[in-house]
Amino acid sequence: MASSAVKSNFYKWHRVLGLAALIPVIFWTLSGLSHPFMSNWFRPSIAKEVFKPLPQSKMKPVLTIQQVMDRNHIIALRNFNLISFKKGTFYQVLGVDSVYNYYSATDGVLLPHGDTDYAEHLARYFVQDSTSAIQISLQHSFDSEYQTINHLLPVWKVSFDRPDGMDVYVETGQSRMGTFNNNTRKAFLSLFEEFHTWQFLARWGGDTFRNVVLLIIMAIMLFALISGLTVYGLMWKKFKTMAQSRKTKGMEDKRFLHRFHRQIGLIVSFVMFTFVISGAFHLAVKLHNSGLVKADYGQVIKRGQLLVSNLALPVADSLINKIGLTSFSGNVFYQVTDKQKQLSYFNAGNGKEQLNADEDYARFLSTYYHTDEFKTFSGRVTVHQVKQFDNEYGFINKRLPVERVSYPNGENWYIETTTAKLATKVTGIDRAEGLSFIFLHKYFGMTWAGKNIRDIVSMLAAVGVLVVSLFGFASFINNK
Repeated sequence: MASSAVKSNFYKWHRVLGLAALIPVIFWTLSGLSHPFMSNWFRPSIAKEVFKPLPQSKMKPVLTIQQVMDRNHIIALRNFNLISFKKGTFYQVLGVDSVYNYYSATDGVLLPHGDTDYAEHLARYFVQDSTSAIQISLQHSFDSEYQTINHLLPVWKVSFDRPDGMDVYVETGQSRMGTFNNNTRKAFLSLFEEFHTWQFLARWGGDTFRNVVLLIIMAIMLFALISGLTVYGLMWKKFKTMAQSRKTKGMEDKRFLHRFHRQIGLIVSFVMFTFVISGAFHLAVKLHNSGLVKADYGQVIKRGQLLVSNLALPVADSLINKIGLTSFSGNVFYQVTDKQKQLSYFNAGNGKEQLNADEDYARFLSTYYHTDEFKTFSGRVTVHQVKQFDNEYGFINKRLPVERVSYPNGENWYIETTTAKLATKVTGIDRAEGLSFIFLHKYFGMTWAGKNIRDIVSMLAAVGVLVVSLFGFASFINNK
């Protein structure tokens, strides 16, 4: 049987740890309660979420990319595409300086402020608003309103001057939307960033500093939970005897705050455990993956490498939804995307189609994005195109379609070949953390009941943790 000194020490440490964790618990539970409103009930709607480009047959370009380059004395570029807006067809050319310029596909004349105009065109299409005044700016980094979860950079932020304060973020190079926010969502995003992810710590000392501090707080919360359960286990007979004595003598329950704290604490202890463990695991994996990220693959293609006209490829114009360039393994290819998002590659030197080139390009890019410790694997490396989001490659990754490059050690590297970007990589620990977070922290196990029910259950769990913490604090104050 544990001595009274041991019981007293456990009780003392539980109070100290509980007080240390009180403010973080209040911050996390209140901001967590806001998440269903931000992501579900108060989430703004937008008229169009996807932009559908015209096929090349309807854009009817007159000039080839070579003619446009020659007329404008462009000796090299990174990529190009054909787009249609302002009642015209333009070559969207990504220069060596990584800036987009727009040239008429009819006469090759440069369109002033073309990228800004195209960003406005896309934003007005998504919102279906052709009259409101706008403000537009190019954004190269994430912030409180355009957070890292959106992945896409750089983007144009297009702000509409109207009562809802709608902002639309668009990536002109892929004619797609990063995200959209109205005034309500912006307020929720700021609240969540400051009180749930504690971004203010990152501003003071960087992401690693923030993650370490949060992990320490998570450890304090875990020990507060364990010490509380231990106190109850050691002293439950005493608590029972005190309650029976009080009832027998008809005495007033002056320690009802303590009793509520214990009873509610027992009920929500498992919930708190799942929140803490999944949150701590999430932070630990972030620290594990916080190494240097390799710079994006950057190709430079010279005019002399484009021997075959982009308008003379052996594929019908009606099937071409997007066209661009890739350079790998010593060759330059036209990369053609059709209506089904299938990619075909045609050698820019001789016009011949290169079979399985998208898989080869994905392997090439995956090898590039591996750091210097990249090792040769003894097993087979497989490549599979992913056209829909799933449990491993979720919607937060934004990019589709991608090629999944699977290695024998269980790693999956997801490559968006149309932009040569690494969408994400998933290792064994990433899978475990992802499952832990969505089931233990976000309650995806309740998805079968519907999103509303899942959100209500998660909110009740957060309220339970908040209430038991407040009762604990009230008990501490009552002892003074």
